[in-house]
Amino acid sequence: MKPFDVYPLMDITPVKGSGAKLWDKEGTEYLDLYGGHAVISIGHSHPKFVNRIQEQLSDLAFYSNSVQIPIQKALAKKLGVLSGYPSYDLFLCNSGAEANENALKLASFATGRAGVIAFKGAFHGRSSGAVAITDNPNIIAPFNAGHEVYLLPINQLDTVESTLKEKEIAAIIIEGIQGVNGIRVPDAEFLRELSALAKKYGTKLILDEVQSGYGRTGKFFAHQWVEGIKPDLITVAKGMGNGFPIGGVLVHPDIQAKHGLLGTTFGGNHLACAAGLAVLEVIEQENLMDNALQQGEWLIPTLKKTEGIQEVRGKGLMIGIDFYSEAAPIRKTLIQQHHIFTGSSAGKNTIRLLPPLTIERKALHLFLNCLESTIAAKEGATTNLNN
Repeated sequence: MKPFDVYPLMDITPVKGSGAKLWDKEGTEYLDLYGGHAVISIGHSHPKFVNRIQEQLSDLAFYSNSVQIPIQKALAKKLGVLSGYPSYDLFLCNSGAEANENALKLASFATGRAGVIAFKGAFHGRSSGAVAITDNPNIIAPFNAGHEVYLLPINQLDTVESTLKEKEIAAIIIEGIQGVNGIRVPDAEFLRELSALAKKYGTKLILDEVQSGYGRTGKFFAHQWVEGIKPDLITVAKGMGNGFPIGGVLVHPDIQAKHGLLGTTFGGNHLACAAGLAVLEVIEQENLMDNALQQGEWLIPTLKKTEGIQEVRGKGLMIGIDFYSEAAPIRKTLIQQHHIFTGSSAGKNTIRLLPPLTIERKALHLFLNCLESTIAAKEGATTNLNN
């Protein structure tokens, strides 16, 4: 038996990490500007993170949600304060896809409706309901068919309202910033009006902050850059556990569910909550949201002035870089020659930067120098081929 292949594999075997650095089995050092799909929020092997998990492991690693678990309450309280949503309830699960599935279920239960509005370019996960609201037919199997989903163009309010008028819509789900689609930031006015339309038609607004949340953009949630939005449900995962599997749904206090509607075996277990608490404590104590904002405010305009780059999008440390041609050769050179991890995107010309929120300016300078030399070498090779 062998592991089931889920991605094309790079010929690299990381065995150790610290901060924004990784080392492979040969001892080669890498700069991690991708964080394993935006998961590494407070840096690899942060000592406070390691210590908290070890301490919890020595006491109790797991018991089911059929008993009192005080560390769940501590995590919910801390998350409520730091996120600005102290009155919301927190349902804990294991991943972003699970969070989105359960948010959809809550919205459907609360409204008595089945329809969902999602948006072109969206990515919400790979489980059945999450796949149905994701704009990627390549990951949909026949089993996933049958959901009442309307994939609409983003930033077009008239299309949203006409669908709300004509259909029985339980939920509108939108990413704070579209991640897989190449870091696409929804228009602020669109988000504001989307929130207003949801209230007007009795539809629940779900903000998927799985990739864009947990301080990545310089605010706790990306939607908080837009004033006047208070979603009914907010989904989180990835950076929530810094590598330990944990996800959650922040639930508006007006939404109530009978016992048994939601359930989970491993969600909110002792170790996961210890990891989640450590992440929040480090984000707060080390002012990582401020660091994300400051580094992004320097890096994004600098990238925009870099020759060979067509467009730069994003906020804080959630950045999409568009090139004039396919990005794969650039990513390949960055990893093979310069030992820098970056992320791919649904757009062939785009790479994503999603580094740990602890990243330092020195590391970003190194990346810029390597990127400039990579672009120059690529352009030089193209010129030689044309001559």
